[in-house]
Amino acid sequence: MMSDPRPLPNRLDPRRGASASPTRRVGAVLRALAAALSVLLLVGSGWVWYLRGTAEQNLTRTDALPASGNTDAAGTDGGATNILLVGSDSRAGATDQELAEKLRTGDSGTMNTDTMLVVHIPSDGSRASVVSFPRDSYVEIPGFGESKLNAAYALGFNSLDTDASQADRDAAGAQLLVQTISSLSGVQIDHYVQVDLIGFYDLTQVIGGVEVNLCAPARDSFSGIDLPAGVQTISGADALAFVRQRNGLPNGDLDRIVRQQAFIGGVVRNLLSAGVLLNPLKQRDLVEAASQSLTVDANLDLLDLAQQLQNLAAGNVEFSTVPIANPDGNIDGSSVVLLEERDVVVAFFAQLSGEPDPPASTDTATVDPAEVTVDVFNGSGVGGLGADTQFALEQLGYGVSSVGDADRSDYTSTEIRYAPDLDAEARTLALVVPGAQLVELADLDGQVQLVIGADFAGIGQATPPPAADPPSGAQEQPRTAADTACIN
Repeated sequence: MMSDPRPLPNRLDPRRGASASPTRRVGAVLRALAAALSVLLLVGSGWVWYLRGTAEQNLTRTDALPASGNTDAAGTDGGATNILLVGSDSRAGATDQELAEKLRTGDSGTMNTDTMLVVHIPSDGSRASVVSFPRDSYVEIPGFGESKLNAAYALGFNSLDTDASQADRDAAGAQLLVQTISSLSGVQIDHYVQVDLIGFYDLTQVIGGVEVNLCAPARDSFSGIDLPAGVQTISGADALAFVRQRNGLPNGDLDRIVRQQAFIGGVVRNLLSAGVLLNPLKQRDLVEAASQSLTVDANLDLLDLAQQLQNLAAGNVEFSTVPIANPDGNIDGSSVVLLEERDVVVAFFAQLSGEPDPPASTDTATVDPAEVTVDVFNGSGVGGLGADTQFALEQLGYGVSSVGDADRSDYTSTEIRYAPDLDAEARTLALVVPGAQLVELADLDGQVQLVIGADFAGIGQATPPPAADPPSGAQEQPRTAADTACIN
């Protein structure tokens, strides 16, 4: 009897399937991954297609971009994207119940544009700048002369006869506002986005609340706001009242602008969070709400814009206000905001695409007051302040070489101007001039000047030196979307 033959190795036994080699196993895994990725891409593309279709189904479009009067000035970043965001006071279509419960008002409003911001995205897409325009800015409106900025839309709207269609009149209003902003800023407006009060209310409900921080309680019967001090999350009617209030605020409309910037910053933080960007249901709700609430120009793709912005960090979204010469101007008995000259405004927008400013100096060195010699100029409009200031400075050991009137008498802020090599002397003077702004000027030759403005509170005792030089000029350091400090 023959013994059982020895079993053949698996690789030689025809009754057994050939075992997969390591190379073939890797190939199979790669093919599986490729198939899975294809499915994901197909699903992702389908989802984007669905969202884009949802947006287009409900979105209101208007012919907002004019054929002329909307171009970049010389020296600006022609590759940048500039989006004009407009908040309208219109309550058209709102029911009496919505006026009372959502808007906390009983009137039907106007067609004035009370909120206007330009979102500037440089060609490299590395950051975004949001620049606010005060509604009462006294500007040149093409074809209509000088008027308040928030009247531009209504002037364009009413420039067409009443037998023109509503769509044509809306487009005429948007186009005149775009021309006005472009002429003033020197940048071409590439896209237009408008939201009315009901649309804003609905959007805040979908976003799910925005965190804000008030330095003091806010109560005002005109806007309907009634919020405590401190950090809190608001939406709906509270959010609308928060961004609309200006009565009772220390700086009126300028404080309202800061409110709006802080709120938009909170929205940016929400939208950049993973909970929103990676949540398909939240994406759908946002697209539906945005498409039902916004009016945009003919070419804006909301999803492309969202993809362009989603890689930004909150700290790279900066907020500022167009340069202002006098926030308390008066023209023919009407309160207006007087902006800086056009070349200053154009230069301001041109630098938005430049390299970010280096960090502020942390040098706090000072010198003995006896080493500081000051030229005093009275720009406050109050007689005798120059001589009083000279006496007070000399009592504290400072030298005063001259006293006189400034080039004008309506300075709102007190400034300490100094030559580039006299920063320590300027800081020493700032110790006894509370609230003064330090302004370095290259054309000053060995001088430190004190220009007294309307906010001058007198010469005080020396205080500890600041941690860093205050920013030069009238503009404060821009806040960013990451800033959560308390505001008025």
